[in-house]
Amino acid sequence: MVLAHALGTSRDLFDPQIEAFSASFGLLRYDMRGHGASDTPPGGYCMDRLGRDVVELLDHVGEERVSLLGVSLGGMVGQWMGYRQPERIDRLVLANTSAAMLPPENWDERISAVQKVGMEPMVEPALERWFTPGYRASKPGSLDVIAQLMKATPAAGYAGCCAAIRDMDMRATAQLIEAECLVLYGEHDPATPPDHAEQLFTRIPKAQSVALNAAHLANIERPEDFTAAALDFLTGG
Repeated sequence: MVLAHALGTSRDLFDPQIEAFSASFGLLRYDMRGHGASDTPPGGYCMDRLGRDVVELLDHVGEERVSLLGVSLGGMVGQWMGYRQPERIDRLVLANTSAAMLPPENWDERISAVQKVGMEPMVEPALERWFTPGYRASKPGSLDVIAQLMKATPAAGYAGCCAAIRDMDMRATAQLIEAECLVLYGEHDPATPPDHAEQLFTRIPKAQSVALNAAHLANIERPEDFTAAALDFLTGG
């Protein structure tokens, strides 16, 4: 199973799931370009490039067919894989994600801001979107972990992936995804709200959905529920 992380994080985002997932699957978690230990090529990226990165990674390790779980940006890469590389995908978990993040002007503003001031000012607004108020008050240690992942993300890599999100619109191609798909979403997610999830699971032919009592990073806020829902789907439970 491939694990694809959210914007501004890294493969470490999945630490709460690793033990349970590895009991049922061989795992391949990676850092997207511009994140974690991966290189940061200059300029804006595109979803085709982020998706081809996964294809090339699978070719490199010799895996022909995998399941993929992606959170947020990772779920966008999962959608791309689902319709562009259907022969490589067994099952898809699309978590806290969207087929289109409009309007593009919002992303232009974010790109401009991060290029001018760096990642530090991005952190607090992201944490407010990514977690419910109750979780932020009760789990400051978890927030610190995510904050450090964001601060460690190169500004150029963050901006490059923002450009990929800005320019994508996969609403029309959702119906071309052939794989069995689980759409996981947070009931209190302001970043990719429930109606974004509905657009996906009503358009993908073989999709089902599960709602979690969480905001955007549901795998962190509700790790047990997230892990159980994903494994139940992926193992055919």
